[in-house]
Amino acid sequence: MLRVDLHLHSIFSHDGQSSLDALIERTRECGLDRIALTDHNTVEGALELAQIAPELTIVGEEAKTREGEVIGLFITDRLAPFLTPEEVMDLIHEMGGLTYLPHPLDRHRAHFRPERVVELADRIDIIETYNPWCDAAANAAAARLAADLGKVAATGSDAHSVGELGRSWMEIDDYRDPADFLMKLRTARHVVKSSSGTGRRA
Repeated sequence: MLRVDLHLHSIFSHDGQSSLDALIERTRECGLDRIALTDHNTVEGALELAQIAPELTIVGEEAKTREGEVIGLFITDRLAPFLTPEEVMDLIHEMGGLTYLPHPLDRHRAHFRPERVVELADRIDIIETYNPWCDAAANAAAARLAADLGKVAATGSDAHSVGELGRSWMEIDDYRDPADFLMKLRTARHVVKSSSGTGRRA
């Protein structure tokens, strides 16, 4: 089983504190096999990490749309900010990537109205149902929404520093490509070691 963290940030994010070298070292310390580097509105760090550590890296980006935020996984190019959610999700799929809704109902951060998530459901591959920076009610609401829509649920650390890595991850069978990854993620194990509780993140 691979240990995978699908949502984290580096110094390429405006609020990230981790260098790429520090991320690589920390993943070894806590036994992570894959990380999706999902910096805010840039794919530069993830592409660089993929050059340095290709076996470790899932190239991603957390793009701010005109509504909530959308993560693209397995992407090849930058997702421009402030497009419509539909435009961003279509760009991700055109690159062969997967769409991932982070902290979709967290009232403390850019988020989607539940009815908009329903409207966007055909374009959504994965919904984050556990984020350590969300309160329990927001995580529970996201889990109910994912279940109601039949969407793949995911856990992400949303780490902005190396000390936050290793708090939560997914355990998933090895995969061949993004489509196989999505299928395997449906039966993956969600692991949560500790939580920040009521903290806030951008």
